[in-house]
Amino acid sequence: MKFGFGVRWWIAILLCLITTINYIDRQALAVAAPVILEKFNLSNSEFGAITSAFLFAYAVGQLIIGPVVDRLGTKRSFRFAVIAWSVAGILHIFARGFWGFFNCRILLGITEAMNFPAAVKAVAEWFPKAERSLAVGIVTVGPGLGALISPPLLVWLILSFGWQAAFIVPGVAGFIWLWIWQAWYALPENHSRLSGEERQLILNDRAAAPDPAETQPWHRFIHFLDYREVWGLMLSRFVSDGAFYFFAAWLPLYLTQERNFDLRQIAFSALLPFLAADLGSLFGGWLGVRLIRRGLSVNASRKWIIWLGALLVPCALPAAMVESPYLAIGLICVAMFAIQMKASSLFTVPADLFPSRDVATTWGLFGAVGSLGGMLFVAAAGFVSEHYSYTPIFAAVGVMHIISALIVMWLIPNIKLIKQ
Repeated sequence: MKFGFGVRWWIAILLCLITTINYIDRQALAVAAPVILEKFNLSNSEFGAITSAFLFAYAVGQLIIGPVVDRLGTKRSFRFAVIAWSVAGILHIFARGFWGFFNCRILLGITEAMNFPAAVKAVAEWFPKAERSLAVGIVTVGPGLGALISPPLLVWLILSFGWQAAFIVPGVAGFIWLWIWQAWYALPENHSRLSGEERQLILNDRAAAPDPAETQPWHRFIHFLDYREVWGLMLSRFVSDGAFYFFAAWLPLYLTQERNFDLRQIAFSALLPFLAADLGSLFGGWLGVRLIRRGLSVNASRKWIIWLGALLVPCALPAAMVESPYLAIGLICVAMFAIQMKASSLFTVPADLFPSRDVATTWGLFGAVGSLGGMLFVAAAGFVSEHYSYTPIFAAVGVMHIISALIVMWLIPNIKLIKQ
């Protein structure tokens, strides 16, 4: 097989693709929500609880799965995870009410939790520091791309074959990706298609990846909580992740309940914010590389982009109040662009602070607390939207990322490799 550019970028594309499939899996419930809520007589509060069940399980999963990824390695971790979450997604077709969907979301959350720790670990293994923000930006295109593809694809499947098809097709797609991954992936030390020049570029910027048997022992998991930087990572995600999760889980219902959109209108309108999110991921990643190559330190580059994104997210504030639904969608697009631009740098920081052998563990802590914050926020969104309105939710979205950026400045004064 011939490659027009470095093998490492094909790795990034593969990681982006599985993250896309991962998000289509989880978006199936959000897109099918108008049909499922009516068919099974579920309320907004019950839907919020079902969505929170996924995020709670996702948080617990990331907390315990990070060390598993560091021990198993990226290839075996993805093999286990993709089989498990594909089966979990397909099992939704057997749910027949609140508890059925609740239990399916728990299973899906636990199994999908391995994706990001494994993906960011692969980035740390395959990319020099100057390129990591772009590589993570490509990976974080996955959530936006998955959410972008989901409305038209899943609406078509629902209208053509019934709501069950929205869960079956993404599950099958996971097995197809896994076949490609197993046939093609290896560490840069051993990859047969890697040129000597590219191998040297990658390995010169990091220590060689350790054998899985030599990775950090399990009892050192708690050791990472000794670092203020880890607390900064966790708290910054805790206060901010709810914004993306709210739009990912609630946008189709918001457009149905507040803007009177039908499924066909949702199929187009709900994808636009996630297109903006993808552009934000790529722009933030590109800008990070650009700033470092123009002489800024990793610390300055990451923080400039984190702040630029955080200061644009408040465009979500007026979205719930404007009369035009299309202006509201436009404002949500700006906010989603900003959220993912910020994420392209913030999600790279664990790989900047720790060696590749520890990245999945630290990212698991980081992601677990973010998912916990997201779980609480989407549960609150169900209660607030049902008993009050969506306006307070949009107001909260507008300030969450500024608080997150302040936490980064306070607890992570210098983004550089920590000597352990």
